[in-house]
Amino acid sequence: MTARRNFQEENKSGTMNSINLYNERNLLMKYPNTIAKIHQFVHMGIVPGVSYGIVDSDGVQTDVFGKQELLPDQLPLHEGELYDLASLTKVIGTTNLVLKLLVLGKISLDDSFSKYFPQWQSPEVTIRHLLTHTSDIVGYIPNRNQLSKSELIPALLNLKSGPDIGKVVHYQDYNFIFLGWVAAKVMGEPVQQLISELVLQPLGLNHATFSPQQINNVVPTELIPGKGLIHGTVHDPKAQILGADCGSAGLFASLDDLIHFSKWMLGDIQYPDFLPADWMNQFFIDQTPGHMKNRSFGWILRHFDGHPYILHTGYTGTLIVVDRQTHKALVFLSNRVHPDASNKLFFPYRSELIRTFVQENVRTNN
Repeated sequence: MTARRNFQEENKSGTMNSINLYNERNLLMKYPNTIAKIHQFVHMGIVPGVSYGIVDSDGVQTDVFGKQELLPDQLPLHEGELYDLASLTKVIGTTNLVLKLLVLGKISLDDSFSKYFPQWQSPEVTIRHLLTHTSDIVGYIPNRNQLSKSELIPALLNLKSGPDIGKVVHYQDYNFIFLGWVAAKVMGEPVQQLISELVLQPLGLNHATFSPQQINNVVPTELIPGKGLIHGTVHDPKAQILGADCGSAGLFASLDDLIHFSKWMLGDIQYPDFLPADWMNQFFIDQTPGHMKNRSFGWILRHFDGHPYILHTGYTGTLIVVDRQTHKALVFLSNRVHPDASNKLFFPYRSELIRTFVQENVRTNN
């Protein structure tokens, strides 16, 4: 917390002048309110730095500013660096892998998870429940993050579904860990290898990887006392334990990768051999068994001004918003867990950023 407070204090003196200059420069730009909100994250010391992109029918606006590291050194942020995407792994990697297997007829939405893992105690849980976070998995695993892989896998399979299956959305990493295991069982390779081969390569996400090779080109995450800086390895504890068998986190990617991905989601880039158009449409439709109108396949589903849009966030400070009707998307990348994860200011500002973008998004198209 001390490092973050010092960073905030250092920025306060120049914040107003910087914002005023920024606002003057930005009067002629599109999305001035959204971009001003993004700059506040750094000006106020909420995150060390930001890489962002706004995609619409006129092209792409991008910027990279601030620092990548505050401790043990203060290092500037550069273009092209990879971020630990955390839970964006779910929608970029695992969701698309599962949908690809559905298109190929390898699995079905109504398949029970028990079909693939008979030791699972709640056979009523289906692929659809897992994809929409409606499986209501309950149970407690003592010392979960200290277990070995050989201990964690049976512990997860010993959990069960609760009474609200299909009735509520309960966001849980377990859903996408299980989906990854289903894909691995069907295809005979670990989920992260499958994502690399069947998703990242076909979609042209050329820098995305689960195993960054050039650590100096990776934005660090948390500085853990006694352990040091997490840099180039996944931040999520379950992903650290499960390695290549984790479909809930673990992917690293650049801003360019996510802009390319967003263009695909908007239809500006097409890969019909990967997912047909009718399956692409399913991203913007309520897929929950109870028709709760708040979850698509993998994505958070929301509505504004009479139309749907989708979004997803990552614990490390990442965000994608895709509004296909107004043909615009926002990619926001930060390492908000650096130098430590006790960063409560980030979440209300993130919500404010999403609201600002969606509202300005609509006004820009009117």
